Amino acid sequence: MTWQPEYANLFVALVLGMAIGWERFLDDKPAGLRTHTLVALGAAGVMVVARGMMGDDPAAEREISRVVQGVITGIGFLGAGSIIQAHGSVRGLTTAASIWVVAAIGVAAGGGQWGFAVTLTFLTWVVLRGFEAIEKAWRKRHPRPAGGARAKDFQA
Repeated sequence: MTWQPEYANLFVALVLGMAIGWERFLDDKPAGLRTHTLVALGAAGVMVVARGMMGDDPAAEREISRVVQGVITGIGFLGAGSIIQAHGSVRGLTTAASIWVVAAIGVAAGGGQWGFAVTLTFLTWVVLRGFEAIEKAWRKRHPRPAGGARAKDFQA
């Protein structure tokens, strides 16, 4: 086996997927380190294979667009499986969204757009970690009444 530059794309996707997966693991989410890493790696793998199959064909960019569409649509089904509705509440939306974003990170890494993939990973971390702190601070200053009802629900 000889080293090909495209293999670096896979390693970038692996590391970036692990970064998001680690964050989800720290919060003890069902889709954590392995799931997010595999989604990023799989998306990058599809991109690397597609680009390799297209070669220097002038129509390759159009076809690559279709590959990206297929990956992102397919990942939607995986994300949908992480959403649970029970007793009037919905859980798993953030996990579903993080799986979808990790697929986009994998697509970017697989396409050789490492800077974009790293930036997207960083911004995803900011949303998952930073926004959680903002939400907690808000809830501390604006507690909900017992039973989860909001104060505006009691206004006439």
